[in-house]
Amino acid sequence: MNALFKKSLLPIVITVLLALLTYQQYNKSNAPNVTFTTIEGKKIPMSALKGKVVLVNFWATDCSICIKEMPELVNFYNLYKHKGFEVIAVAMPDDPPAQVLNYATIKMLPFPVMHDGLAEITKMFGDVDLTPTTFIFDKHGKLLQRTIGEINFIKLGQLLNTELSNGEVTK
Repeated sequence: MNALFKKSLLPIVITVLLALLTYQQYNKSNAPNVTFTTIEGKKIPMSALKGKVVLVNFWATDCSICIKEMPELVNFYNLYKHKGFEVIAVAMPDDPPAQVLNYATIKMLPFPVMHDGLAEITKMFGDVDLTPTTFIFDKHGKLLQRTIGEINFIKLGQLLNTELSNGEVTK
């Protein structure tokens, strides 16, 4: 390749990359229009959570990574809930309902927990079948992040500080 061709190609490549980045920024997917029914029977429509940063965590009582990350998820919820952060824990369809209730009760999970017995919620989130799988939505219901596997809590803290701050940084 000659030098002139390389020089003329560089601005085109940069323009295309910037266009792709802009497209991704403005084309974030919306949160699915679902209503979570907690293990206590409370109904929480996703639309009612607008104005909050929402983390939806698909988990199972027999998932060692899920159980390992749950205490840290509780810590983050307690730290950020007063700033507009919500966590919804969705137990997978094949998880025994009594086990989910038992775990949530014994561990005193402070955020809403539901059991997706009919697989309606997992379907609406793109047929989630691996645990843990976590979705984070901004205050407008736009998807910020999807994680399969363990949550990186350092990055989660940075994300929440950015999304929830009014100029103040917490953790």
